[in-house]
Amino acid sequence: MTSGSVPPAPAHDSSAGPAPAPRVRVAAYVIRRRATPELLVFDHAGAPEAGTQVPAGGVRPGEGFVEAVLREVAEETGLTDAAVVRRIALDDSPHPTTGRPRRTTFFHLEAGHGAPDAWTHTVRGEGDDNGMEFACRFVPLPLAGPLADGQDIWISRMDLRS
Repeated sequence: MTSGSVPPAPAHDSSAGPAPAPRVRVAAYVIRRRATPELLVFDHAGAPEAGTQVPAGGVRPGEGFVEAVLREVAEETGLTDAAVVRRIALDDSPHPTTGRPRRTTFFHLEAGHGAPDAWTHTVRGEGDDNGMEFACRFVPLPLAGPLADGQDIWISRMDLRS
């Protein structure tokens, strides 16, 4: 080590106790089949700095992962007829602002036949999003730009062939 350099910080200070358990979450890639497959995304109507996202959120105690991902899609977008195709990936990455650990299971879902092109949805539920307004829409794949928080990282794992 050179004079004046600082050694790297340890990944976890064991004197502070055990590392916090990751927050368990789900995220949904809801696909609508058209000539070009489309992905359901949304923006926070009052917080454009949050960026374009896919439905995602925490798994409640005692809730299954499939139940959680369907609930999150319904709460954040109002769509209640999406169907789970399969689990895509398990992603361990810290929250971009707080750095707290989180473990997100990404799912591929298919949208029901009546899904509109674009709509505004007001979130109703028990979470922090209650009352927020989301501008939802389907966008063609591949995406024109990245999603917030790296949520697009696992899109390539979906088999979108008809």
